[in-house]
Amino acid sequence: MTEALKIKVTIAGRVYPIKVNSAHEEEGMRKAAKKINDLVTKFEKNYSVSDKQDVLAMCALQFASLLEINAITKEVDLNEAAEKLNKLNAIIDEHLTK
Repeated sequence: MTEALKIKVTIAGRVYPIKVNSAHEEEGMRKAAKKINDLVTKFEKNYSVSDKQDVLAMCALQFASLLEINAITKEVDLNEAAEKLNKLNAIIDEHLTK
């Protein structure tokens, strides 16, 4: 069993200690923290918001909406792929029964 790595990430000027299970997970955490910090900076510049709680709430909404949009898109793509496979299967069945 691997021992958890202890790392620190900074989000919106505050340091958070986090335990991760692998270097791969550490990389993901650090990239996520960077994306959050970049978005915080963008919101602070574009919307003149100085309250960190408001900025972090806007970031949370942004990331949550992206997850939902991706889930919806994935479901639509899977449904379209299933329809195409069903049509292809019908064509193959038609040719095999001739």
